[in-house]
Amino acid sequence: MSFLRRWFKFWFPPAPAAVAPVPQRELLVRTPTELEVCEQWTQSAACQQLKDWLKNQYRTFLKYPADMDEELDFLDTPSSKGFVIHFSKTDYTKQDAVCFFDYLKGQVLAQHYKAELSDIRSIQRGAWLETIQRHYLKPRSSVNDSGLIRQRFGNVTIELVLRNQVVHHLRLRATAYSDHLYQDAWDFQVLMDGLVG
Repeated sequence: MSFLRRWFKFWFPPAPAAVAPVPQRELLVRTPTELEVCEQWTQSAACQQLKDWLKNQYRTFLKYPADMDEELDFLDTPSSKGFVIHFSKTDYTKQDAVCFFDYLKGQVLAQHYKAELSDIRSIQRGAWLETIQRHYLKPRSSVNDSGLIRQRFGNVTIELVLRNQVVHHLRLRATAYSDHLYQDAWDFQVLMDGLVG
């Protein structure tokens, strides 16, 4: 019996265990030059055009979702609201995407949020290297008159995904708590107004 087992193991060795690639992670820190470039970008026509387009598409999504541009999707579930801009389907540059990513962080911070974490992680995914820049923001703690924690729009995650250093998409997601300790999340439309006016 052991001879047969050895013979099968010799001729039919077990498949090697799949080794999952380990993502490389580091803090996301912009240089003073990068900060200056993005600050100037917020005054550009590209910034205004992107904000106007996002605002108009959100209005379209609310009234006529079938008429939306294919470069943009909105998320609307009971616990999560947000959007994905498919930059790979647009003519916007990498600089436009990076600066808009940081601009959105600033707009969320202006809604009484705090920056919890900004990081970059990279992982090899088949034929491409995927790099994800992420801002994770949480509402500043406060309690309403009933003793419930104000969660505002919930935790906000903004991710910029690049494939082989080419921008693929940007995702913003507000995830609300459904716990009895928290006040109901505010309407996502209020956040959208704060993001793009």
